Amino acid sequence: MSRLRVPSSAPSFVLAAALSVGLSPLARAAVVTETVEYQHGGETYQGFVAYDDAIEGPRPGVLVVHEWWGLNDYAKTRATMLAELGYVAFAVDMYGEGKTVEHPEEAAKFSGMVRENVKEWRSRALAGLEQLRQRPQTDPENLAAIGYCFGGATVLQMAYAGAPVKGVVSFHGALPAATEEEAKKVSAGVMICHGAADGFVPREQVEACLAPLEAAGADYVFTAYAGARHGFTNPGADAREMPGLKYDAKADARSWAAMTAMFDVLLKGESLPVAADAD
Repeated sequence: MSRLRVPSSAPSFVLAAALSVGLSPLARAAVVTETVEYQHGGETYQGFVAYDDAIEGPRPGVLVVHEWWGLNDYAKTRATMLAELGYVAFAVDMYGEGKTVEHPEEAAKFSGMVRENVKEWRSRALAGLEQLRQRPQTDPENLAAIGYCFGGATVLQMAYAGAPVKGVVSFHGALPAATEEEAKKVSAGVMICHGAADGFVPREQVEACLAPLEAAGADYVFTAYAGARHGFTNPGADAREMPGLKYDAKADARSWAAMTAMFDVLLKGESLPVAADAD
């Protein structure tokens, strides 16, 4: 277990998150982080929890699902940012034993092994959600999930499975489509933050994902950020030197703000100001 400090040398997107909750870059945030080992299906998994121990009592919980690289520092950083916003965040391990990879071929192999069995794919995510739900700091009736790339697809699968969450947010995720029956059962608010220039997710795949949600009258919002490519929220995307993978600071900031506003309403019960009718 450790306490996080927010140094002035932290990446800009971390400093922005600190400032958004009223902290100066040199402020000492009372955020505790911890690796959590748990069992699922006879296998060992290593998740990561973050929460602000200065907050008394249970508070909403948010599951974080990693990119296809595995549960690396990026997913853990996002969990910490959520903790600074007043949530309990649990970054789930979808590969087991905390495995992470660096090469696209390995990432495709591991993520593909998970995706090929949709029942098990959803089950692993729900096992992580259960770890979050059981935390003493968590309000078990007030949960949500976010995911990046592979993780974005994962949280959509959670919504299709009827997971007990109030909202899910996909950031530059692959976009699996729900069946007609699954779409009718989606009760969570769904937010999809997509890069308009994402060459990994063709327009046909986007339309196939949205069509059943639209037909079922699901509560969803889809936003395509102009010029943004795959991986647009991750400042480390450019270092991967993969064609089509690119960080976009503007799309990153706007999508995070959209998520924050959504969770303010769904998880914190805050109401947005309503404009007065024009005379």
